[in-house]
Amino acid sequence: MLIKLRQSSECTESDVTPESIYLARRTFMGAAAAGMALSSLPAWAQSAAGERYADVEPGKAPDWLAERIAATKWNAVTVKDEAITPFQDATHYNNFYEFGTDKSDPAANAGSLKTEPWSVVIDGEVGKPGRYALEDFLKPYQLEERIYRLRCVEAWSMVIPWIGFPISALLNKVEPTSAAKYIRFETLKDPESMPGQRSNFALIDWPYVEGLRLDEAMHPLAILAVGMYGRELPNQNGAPLRLVVPWKYGFKSIKSIVRISLVSEQPKTTWQSIAAQEYGFYANVNPTVDHPRWSQARERRLPSGLFSPNVRETQMFNGYADEVASLYSNLDLRKNY
Repeated sequence: MLIKLRQSSECTESDVTPESIYLARRTFMGAAAAGMALSSLPAWAQSAAGERYADVEPGKAPDWLAERIAATKWNAVTVKDEAITPFQDATHYNNFYEFGTDKSDPAANAGSLKTEPWSVVIDGEVGKPGRYALEDFLKPYQLEERIYRLRCVEAWSMVIPWIGFPISALLNKVEPTSAAKYIRFETLKDPESMPGQRSNFALIDWPYVEGLRLDEAMHPLAILAVGMYGRELPNQNGAPLRLVVPWKYGFKSIKSIVRISLVSEQPKTTWQSIAAQEYGFYANVNPTVDHPRWSQARERRLPSGLFSPNVRETQMFNGYADEVASLYSNLDLRKNY
């Protein structure tokens, strides 16, 4: 399905990362470094992704996934006139508490995660439950590039080019029953390869759990991602399968998914279980509803620094209000945050 974001969802020129900031990193990398990065990319990436994202580190996708990514439908969705966050920032500044609490911990520690083989369980209120090897799980779907804004609840943001497919395509295949009202996602539980699961951080009861209302999951902007920047997902970004819901805060986009369950009752999600007064089930980006400990009215767009903070106003539903506001027309968003 080809989706074109309407004008009201697009960033204006005043929202665009200043050219001097965006180009500074590329200047720093230098033409020679970019050329080396391009030449070191796998053959499948050099003609498409390699030209699009010259500073991307080479991937290690298995052959079957490399072939699928090479056949991606590029720019199925984009964000007009807004600079894509450099690959280095997107892969070395993120939250994935299974690997540690610091922003740099996922990149430092996620190399231990084994993503082959990988299987996904589909169960609950569906007509076609089962356990699927990742290759079989992806087989029916056309991969698309979706360039989305990503807004963290901690008030920083990025623009990421994801590769994935609409969740609705999966749901249509597995045939939810009439009792299915919500979709529950569960991440891998493996303390051996995930050092954060061996700690007692925030009293998390692993595995990590997230959820959506069924109509939210069916929305064409909600995707399951298997890649970013023209290559497979790096481990620290949720390899090999993660959720991306661009109008919600980033913690909703659960990583390294191993189970997808259709359920009749609203699932109790991880952060909601830990601090319901701070992290609600819906987690829609909303500049008028502050986190109890900080304002959500503004955000810091990466890359940023002491002398270039790159702060901007937060958009309702992260700029996707025209597409998704109707999902919540009868909901009080101050109570259902």
